[in-house]
Amino acid sequence: QVQLVESGGGLVQAGGSLRLSCAASGRTFSSYAMGWFRQAPGKEREFVAAISWSGGSTYYADSVKGRFTISRDNAKNTVYLQMNSLKPEDTAVYYCAADLALAAQAMGVPVEYDYWGQGTQVTVSS
Repeated sequence: QVQLVESGGGLVQAGGSLRLSCAASGRTFSSYAMGWFRQAPGKEREFVAAISWSGGSTYYADSVKGRFTISRDNAKNTVYLQMNSLKPEDTAVYYCAADLALAAQAMGVPVEYDYWGQGTQVTVSS
């Protein structure tokens, strides 16, 4: 069992930056692949970024590539999403998710993740 708590969301102007954090409970955090997803009002939940259990592999949606960076600190049981050059279309509730033994091709698929946080709101004003 893993419990996830996101933080770091807020209101920022276009072009600004935010860093989201996702703190995980449990002693086996380092075994989990982690992902960030987002959901805007009236839209489906979409993949943003993911990172393997070791941190050695990262994956990004095309819409955030070059602007967002996912990282993890297994000693702190935390995964991060650094978001730079934010755009109004990045406005959404951002969720972190965790799963064991997740294949690379499944990293971007929401239903493949067993554990989810409650989400944190990110609002980018134009």
